[in-house]
Amino acid sequence: MRDVHVVVLTDRFADDLTALLDHDGFRVDAIFPADAPSTAIVSAHGVRLRLETSATPAPVTLHLLTDDHTGATTLPGGSTLEFRPFTTAYELPTNTPSLVVVHDDGEVGVGRAGMRYRDLLPDRWGGRFVASHISIPDGGPVPDYVHFHKVRFQMIFVKSGWVRLVYEDQGDPFVMVAGDCVLQPPEIRHRVLEASPGLEVIEVGCPALHETIADWGLPLPNGTGAADRQWDGQRFVRHAAAGSAHRPWSLAGWEHRDTGIGDATAGLAGVRVARPTGGAAPPATRTVGAAQEFLMLVTLAGSVTFTPETGDPVALVGGSSVAIPHSTTFTLADATADCELLEIALPA
Repeated sequence: MRDVHVVVLTDRFADDLTALLDHDGFRVDAIFPADAPSTAIVSAHGVRLRLETSATPAPVTLHLLTDDHTGATTLPGGSTLEFRPFTTAYELPTNTPSLVVVHDDGEVGVGRAGMRYRDLLPDRWGGRFVASHISIPDGGPVPDYVHFHKVRFQMIFVKSGWVRLVYEDQGDPFVMVAGDCVLQPPEIRHRVLEASPGLEVIEVGCPALHETIADWGLPLPNGTGAADRQWDGQRFVRHAAAGSAHRPWSLAGWEHRDTGIGDATAGLAGVRVARPTGGAAPPATRTVGAAQEFLMLVTLAGSVTFTPETGDPVALVGGSSVAIPHSTTFTLADATADCELLEIALPA
């Protein structure tokens, strides 16, 4: 393929051409015939238009992503050019927290690149957050491409299996195994390359509705960048479970390992893995702070009983999750010796 043109049929060829050149930033790449032009190829903003004289015009609407123009213009022949900013920010909806308990019932939907998605936060807390249990049943190469997300926060935790990924400025592709975690700073380019059969990951992002944008211009790997590089104030984090130290958690009788995401986000978010100390833990009660924007616990292994102060006990087993609003008091009890909980908290 040598070129692609968007054909615009118009009965006002000269007027449309003048408008495109004088007001909309286009330039002429070709025009013919010379003595009485009726066709012109013009380009700007990443698009090439083939403007053709026609007795039966066919106006079109074009969305042009550029930071150089704003607004919309209508050509004399009826076609519309809508200039939209290439650099856009996410919209952060008002947080509407609610106590949400979800169990793994096997119901999934098929998402991008053939991945299976199980929703851990169906009400999305008003669109503020999205939490997903993602799986790739068959494993092997993943039909992914270099892309990035327009987000405020996003983390990936491997629940089981392994996955091979590559990230912008992070050197060669690497493998994450069960218990490992990454922080994906806003708009860092990355790609999922390969997965084991039965790969399962937990992904939490903010806001819930955000754009995933392909970047065909940046091949990965692209070498190793500065270790302290930041994307919107956040550093890339790759946390390995193997060899990580544990220290006391926020509940008595529990300990946790920290993924380092709190430091990398300057306190915006924290991600930890907690377990009973010494294989047993007495009932422990905690009140979520009034300033806590988001708190979710996901059961990675074993089981534990979660009891909110004003509700009935709920058994959290493998794959169960609970999103807990601010100012909520709850108790964890009857944890099995092998229980592990993934905690995602904003702020850290």
